[in-house]
Amino acid sequence: MMNAVLSERHSREKLAFANEKLREYATRIENQATLEERNRIAREIHDSLGHSLTALNLQLETALKLWQFNPGKAETFLVTAKELGSKALKDVRQSVSTMRFNPLQEQSLERAIASLSENFHRSNGILLNYQINLESPVPPEINTAIYRITQESLTNISKYAYATEVKLELTTTRNNLRLIIQDNGRGFDLGQNTTGFGLQSMRDRTSALGGEFNINSALGSGCKITVDIPLIRLT
Repeated sequence: MMNAVLSERHSREKLAFANEKLREYATRIENQATLEERNRIAREIHDSLGHSLTALNLQLETALKLWQFNPGKAETFLVTAKELGSKALKDVRQSVSTMRFNPLQEQSLERAIASLSENFHRSNGILLNYQINLESPVPPEINTAIYRITQESLTNISKYAYATEVKLELTTTRNNLRLIIQDNGRGFDLGQNTTGFGLQSMRDRTSALGGEFNINSALGSGCKITVDIPLIRLT
């Protein structure tokens, strides 16, 4: 009888311990999910609003420089700045209301990148040559990630690179998607400048899809970003 009582008590203690661990795991998972959601929201705001505000600031800076000498040309930049401001306001409203704004909702990835290229060149005069060859179907979640990575790369180039030319290649095979973005700007030291929010956002987006993110740069040698994402894993 004593053995039975001790055995039952031991079983209850084990069960209570297991339940406590389960509660701890549940709390940990909930906290992790909350953190991931916060990071996702932060990425969306940074990638969409940050891009628009950077381009808007460039337009205003150029307009200020031209205003006294060529007010007609300056007005053109001010008009573009107003358009970018309207877009930024729209992005904020969409982010706050749904946090699910999809830049590819009504257009293909090819068309979206072409629009990015046109806006990029119009904003800062940097030539962007792009080649897109999508032989395999690309899942929507990868399309969105590639768009955001491209957008963030162009934002960084506008802000820091002092480049005159950018090359973009986007290709797929049956099993893989590859994105290459390369500029001829001043470059930077990889040992000192790889932890910025924009770069981390690109890494996170790539990693979430099981891909690999690589960046090569050196002072005076431009910068090259390569993103490889498997397609077969998601088919």
